[in-house]
Amino acid sequence: MSTEKEIEGHYQLPMENGKSHDRLNMYACTCVLAASIISAVFGYGVMAGAALFIKEDLGINDLQVELLIGILNAFALIGTMAAGRTSDYLGRRYTIILASIIFLLGSILMGYGPSYPILMIGRCTTGIGAGFALIVAPIYSAEISPPSYRGFLTALPDVSINLGLLLGYMSNYFFEKLSLKLGWRMMLAVPAIPSFGLAILMLKLVESPRWLVMQGRIVEAKNVLLLISNTKEEALQRLQEIKVAAGIDEKCTQEIVQVIKNAEGGGGAIKELFYKPSPPVRRILIAAIGVHVFQQITGIEAVMIYSPRIFETAGITDKSKLLLATVGMGVSQASFIILSTFLMDKVGRKILLLISSGGMVVTLLGLGFCLTIVEHSKQELTWAISFTIVVTYIFVAFVSIGMGPVTWVYSSEIFPQRLRAQGLAIGVTVNRITNVIVVTSFVSVYRKLTMGGSFFMFTGITVLAFCFFSFLPETKGRSLEDMEIIFGKKSKETKMKHWYNNA
Repeated sequence: MSTEKEIEGHYQLPMENGKSHDRLNMYACTCVLAASIISAVFGYGVMAGAALFIKEDLGINDLQVELLIGILNAFALIGTMAAGRTSDYLGRRYTIILASIIFLLGSILMGYGPSYPILMIGRCTTGIGAGFALIVAPIYSAEISPPSYRGFLTALPDVSINLGLLLGYMSNYFFEKLSLKLGWRMMLAVPAIPSFGLAILMLKLVESPRWLVMQGRIVEAKNVLLLISNTKEEALQRLQEIKVAAGIDEKCTQEIVQVIKNAEGGGGAIKELFYKPSPPVRRILIAAIGVHVFQQITGIEAVMIYSPRIFETAGITDKSKLLLATVGMGVSQASFIILSTFLMDKVGRKILLLISSGGMVVTLLGLGFCLTIVEHSKQELTWAISFTIVVTYIFVAFVSIGMGPVTWVYSSEIFPQRLRAQGLAIGVTVNRITNVIVVTSFVSVYRKLTMGGSFFMFTGITVLAFCFFSFLPETKGRSLEDMEIIFGKKSKETKMKHWYNNA
């Protein structure tokens, strides 16, 4: 690690002024952008279109297609459960490198794909990498970011997921013009290139200062903070807050501190989260699990993956037009999630969640009524095609401005430092379980309830999500070390009220 003098020479720290905290630090932004590449690789949404050609080329049935699509999220659970402890042990930076290597191997296997079993092995390998990416990219982003820009920077991994999804749709559209055997294999092999590049790039970037402090490596954490802060004073203030949160004396001047680590390792964090947690920690855990559950069961993943079938129900039958319609969906998603990143630190997380879920209720109702009419009509309804496409784009826009990105920002910032990796792993594990349930069961559900009926079901669930979000506390502009205080306010107010009533 470079010395403090070397770092100050490499990155000139400006003089302290009243607006230093309001400037976006470009080195921190660079680190988060680099880490977000792993999210783009995970989000590369090519399978929805590729499945059409895989089914034709390999001669597989609908059940095998469902399994191929859903298996990624099943194996992402393995990656998710391993990622928390791995990132605590290896560090955030090396865990990102590990995830990149896993994605590289999975992409090569899928691109090779001579048979369904090999394709499944590649998909499973990629799923493990996805589990790692879902944990480590948001954690690294949150821990590198200053409080005033944490919403913006921590949302970048989710922006990357959605840009990856858009690139996947575009890949579907352009590679579809190749031969049947080559086209879908090219779609699946493309992520190998950015995965390899990211593994090399991360070797040049810095580690999370909060992880370094948890390891007792104070001088290294200080040097990193000098790079990702606008002034030396700001860096020292952040270092002091992190040391206090880690249980290190804020007056300690040692470069390396012997940190007493929990003998139970990651199990200690799990025990604190589930076995008699403090009221703030309990509320944090409920909030994290809640936002992840509602992000999945309100239907966005089903819409994104099975959009060709939804548009087909509305009346579009040409494959090329189906894929072109999904490109528009990706544009809507990417555009509004970028808008969300700029609103996150201005409007706040809670307001965006409420706007998002409210808009989703209206659009889901519209889709439910439209598709129900189409399914009961004996003739082709031209207006239904345009209506379904437009309302689906609006639905995706509402998800992308709130529930999509805010879920990852909120859940990655609310846990205390000692619980962050394991706590987020729990939230993402729940996310992946609900995702697997939704993705693998959607075809069966809409065949039972009809396509329109399934959207009425999602509408009811989204109403519950709106009610849940209304009880969440706002975290905009607060430091990571303040989260237990924010979630502990209710218990303190209740105790004061109880004392006053009994006085």
